[in-house]
Amino acid sequence: MEQKLLTEFYEEPDYVTYKGYAKRGGYTALKKAFTMKPEDIVAEVKNSGLRGRGGAGFSTGMKWSFLPKNNEPRYLLCNADEGEPGTFKDRKMMERAPHQLIEGMIISAYAIQSKKSYIYIRGEYHASVKIVEKALKEAYDQGLLGKDIMGSGFDHDMDVYRGAGAYIVGEETALISSLEGKKGQPKLKPPFPAVQGYLRKPTIVNNVETLAAVTWIINNGAAAYKKIGTEKSAGTKVFSVSGNINKPGVYEVPLGYPFKDFLQNECGGMKPGFEFKALIPGGSSCPVLNREEALKSTLDYESMQQLGSMLGSGGVIIIDDKQCMVDLLNVLMHFYHHESCGQCTPCREGTGWLEKLTTGIGQGSSKLEDIALLDKVARHMLGTTICALSDAAAMPVMSFVGKFRDEFEFHIHEKRCKVKGKCNAQDNH
Repeated sequence: MEQKLLTEFYEEPDYVTYKGYAKRGGYTALKKAFTMKPEDIVAEVKNSGLRGRGGAGFSTGMKWSFLPKNNEPRYLLCNADEGEPGTFKDRKMMERAPHQLIEGMIISAYAIQSKKSYIYIRGEYHASVKIVEKALKEAYDQGLLGKDIMGSGFDHDMDVYRGAGAYIVGEETALISSLEGKKGQPKLKPPFPAVQGYLRKPTIVNNVETLAAVTWIINNGAAAYKKIGTEKSAGTKVFSVSGNINKPGVYEVPLGYPFKDFLQNECGGMKPGFEFKALIPGGSSCPVLNREEALKSTLDYESMQQLGSMLGSGGVIIIDDKQCMVDLLNVLMHFYHHESCGQCTPCREGTGWLEKLTTGIGQGSSKLEDIALLDKVARHMLGTTICALSDAAAMPVMSFVGKFRDEFEFHIHEKRCKVKGKCNAQDNH
């Protein structure tokens, strides 16, 4: 069942404004935060069990506590460069509740004692940029940003920075490079951003949903948040859901919710004439689950890990029985090849090779051994690069080939698609 901690008022048109947000309890968490010590806010967020909602699932409070205990300036960056295919919940959060994000960021900035933050928004999100900028102006007008916020003695400034359409800058060190005006390419870690990030100063990078959740946690307490979800996956998660279902969209449910119920209750089941076939649970980089695995899964980090996949950024892609897996994998490989920054050889060459192989198999111009080669190339790409884009391309390949090998073999033997006779893979390129 839906449990709306963050999305409760998203359908109210005035929630996008300061007045509409304040009317429903907006900025009370910030007022409360200023009665607390910064280190107590960090402890509260750590005790809540909140994990990064951008994909990694790492403890948010723990990440904050990695900041060095010194007087250096430090920065807070909001990663709103939502580029993962299948993911669009951050866009909705910015466009329906920008003040929720801004409040969460001011609280987080106070907790880590940062005087400057940036919201790095994906270049294609034109509406999000306009709405967030308007909300920022309102926050400044209300004295919620700038000097001596709410008489607390805390100063903080916040700006929007717009990306230029590169998926790679969703990786935090690439985002920092881009923000500095450099080429948006990932950097080797260590040093980690918490020690040396933006302008070589201590920096925390958090996702939109993570920062918005901080608002609820401070208002209601860590214990209340911890009661929701599972022991290791606390709270709710906002999911973007696409596919041939009756009700695609954005849903917020407690972590640990059975996928079978989610598909039936929130998503309204499959559209007439379509059967459920497979699930990509957390965005296109996550290994696919077949029907049997998906229907016994629960939507939390541990369940997905046990099944060999990931919850990722919550981009739920529902695959139906009329979808060719060769075609779908080819589309994904085209994306990763196009979006590789080219810095690391295994990714630069490997993503191109994967796209070429899936294209050949789709067109029926490949040999049977090319399936084994596809899997081999993917395995050689795992864990060999600076960032995870190489892994993001390799993991779907290994799972698609492992679980739907018959469709790949059929394309080669019969030179046509097993699912629909002729599919897009045969026409590509």
